[in-house]
Amino acid sequence: MAGSSAEQGKGRRAQPQWSPPARSEPCQLRLYNSLTRRKDVFVPQDGKRVTWYCCGPTVYDASHMGHARSYISFDILRRVLRDYFKFDVFYCMNITDVDDKIIKRARQNHLFERYRQKPPQAAQLLEDVRAALKPFSVKLNETTDPDKKQMLERLERAVALAAAPLEEAVGRSLAGEELDGPTQVLLEEAKDLLSDWLDSTHGSEVTDNSIFSKLPKFWEEEFHRDMEALNVLPPDVLTRVSEYVPEIVDFVQKIVDNGYGYVSNGSVYFDTVKFASSEGHCYGKLVPEAVGDQKALQEGEGDLSVSAERLSEKRSPSDFALWKASKPGEPSWPCPWGKGRPGWHIECSAMAGTLLGASMDIHGGGFDLRFPHHDNELAQSEAYFENDCWVRYFLHTGHLTIAGCKMSKSLKNFITIKDALKKHSARQLRLAFLMHAWKDTLDYSANTMESALQYERFLNEFFLNVKDLLRAPVDVAGQFEKWEDAETELNESFYDRKCAVHQALCDNVDTRTALEEMRALVSQCNLYMAAHKAARRRPNRGLLESVARYLTHMLKIFGAIEEESSLGFPVGGPGTSLNLESTVMPYLQVLSEFREGVRRIAREHKVPEVLQLSDALRDDILPELGVRFEDHEGLPTVVKLVDRDALLREREEKRRAEEEKRRKKEDAARKRQEQEAAKLAKMKIPPSEMFLSETDKYSKFDENGLPTHDAEGKELSKGQAKKLKKLFEVQEKLHKEYLQSVQNGSSQ
Repeated sequence: MAGSSAEQGKGRRAQPQWSPPARSEPCQLRLYNSLTRRKDVFVPQDGKRVTWYCCGPTVYDASHMGHARSYISFDILRRVLRDYFKFDVFYCMNITDVDDKIIKRARQNHLFERYRQKPPQAAQLLEDVRAALKPFSVKLNETTDPDKKQMLERLERAVALAAAPLEEAVGRSLAGEELDGPTQVLLEEAKDLLSDWLDSTHGSEVTDNSIFSKLPKFWEEEFHRDMEALNVLPPDVLTRVSEYVPEIVDFVQKIVDNGYGYVSNGSVYFDTVKFASSEGHCYGKLVPEAVGDQKALQEGEGDLSVSAERLSEKRSPSDFALWKASKPGEPSWPCPWGKGRPGWHIECSAMAGTLLGASMDIHGGGFDLRFPHHDNELAQSEAYFENDCWVRYFLHTGHLTIAGCKMSKSLKNFITIKDALKKHSARQLRLAFLMHAWKDTLDYSANTMESALQYERFLNEFFLNVKDLLRAPVDVAGQFEKWEDAETELNESFYDRKCAVHQALCDNVDTRTALEEMRALVSQCNLYMAAHKAARRRPNRGLLESVARYLTHMLKIFGAIEEESSLGFPVGGPGTSLNLESTVMPYLQVLSEFREGVRRIAREHKVPEVLQLSDALRDDILPELGVRFEDHEGLPTVVKLVDRDALLREREEKRRAEEEKRRKKEDAARKRQEQEAAKLAKMKIPPSEMFLSETDKYSKFDENGLPTHDAEGKELSKGQAKKLKKLFEVQEKLHKEYLQSVQNGSSQ
């Protein structure tokens, strides 16, 4: 009992009260939503699952940098949502393969090929060109758009220049090869002119649906190749208008049944007035100020759908076609209203509605699609589903300009994706896009690309330096080094930069700021490595490897690094089955060590020829193989495996810089010689003669040769005379120096 009392007297120790640490609220992802024109917190409708529909291309011509603007930007956004924020993204995109532009282009191509297969006689070709020029001239006179007018005028001049030699040949009754050449030239130059004319005269004869599918099929394949070349992820599901016609017909029928559509002369139109006045609905959600803009509405309807007859079928000018009755020369499908084809806007609503249901999380497209295309999509979809939430977040990518100008064929700044990829890699193009906000206008110019190239070089050099550091042999325990103040400070900065990148991505996926933070992190690492190099100490490999792997991870998320690379930019390009770096680097390391040994012996025994050979290996031979050796006094040679073309460009730039330096040095030496020669010539002149030749300024001189009167005979003022006396005394001193040097034999 006594022991028990003692224990009670002492009391038992209890664990102290614990409370979790206070913390700030984590930042939330916000996206710029065109429906609200502000950055809204992104909240998917179903947990982490995100449904996303993106407006794809109308495939009737080559994909250009305007397409790249949208699809690279959306690819970056998609990757960030999927791989950084860990959303489960279901990405759907359409291909518009039924459209007024496609129909017209397909007919024109078909009719021109048919015309060319039965080559017209020279005289007939000239007559047809003259016939085609009549409606063309009317069109030219009516065109008000300056860019379009310039393009048409250039076409007219080209046709006139090509027709002149053929007219002369026909006039001289030439035959055979003398006619064939000018005929082929005119056929090529007048292709667009004749195609338009043939379409206006024979377009209604084209009835086979396969003619209208051949063109979009070809350009769709080219589009997918371009996207693959740009490292743009394919969509999870791809829809084509031509494959969804039954679903589109059903979609239109339900809109009519719901009271928001009406049939007129075989076409079906959306009743914008009825929809706008219905409770719970709103027309023009994205750009309400554009409602009623007839020019925009007619562009949305298409060139083949804005005739006076078609316009008169509408109850209101703002109404738009859900289904178009097909005219002769247009593809058609059977439906309850007679043979026809889908309108432009309805395709996205029907396909997205079929796959994503009554409400999707994200809808994306180019800025120029907001009105009427996307506003009409919203209206007809919400008329179909009888809701007010078909799209939760509408994302629109900014315009693309070429060197500050709107992209235009007439200004010769229309750049296809294939042409752009001939000048720059897909990574460089993507970095240029990453360095700009996805929703703002992006200017594709030499300056823009130079910034991207510099950024790529800057990061690549860091990756190469870290790789070289990691290749240095150490024992297992030796890879864990003690951290000093420098390592602690760099690690704190590393954490801060990661936080800043995260905040930037939360702020409307601001990749521009994220890349700047990554650049700043690399700059700090470079300063850290330089300080250790100056002190002949190896930097902490573990810390630098962590930074390099983080940067690699972020660049992979942005789509700027392919999956094959574990650290830095891959060598050998995407899809390389052989890991080039790990295979060849051991051999290059042995070569580097052998070269260092040879150089040491050559210096000790004073054999300059061997040193020259080792320099030639470094400067001339290895760069051709994509290998860079960097010699550092007192340190091992750094070995870097670099893109061969980039290395050769770098070598050429270095040689140009050295040549420029040599030229400037020669120019400076020549200038010094000229100045010295001029000074010597001046020194030779006796002071008594220095003013005598200036008769345009002075008319009288004293016995020493000093001017006393100006050119008009007026006596010089005291101030002027005093100034000239000073110049005289300076020259007197110079001339004495000259005479002394002659006496000493040191001057010519």
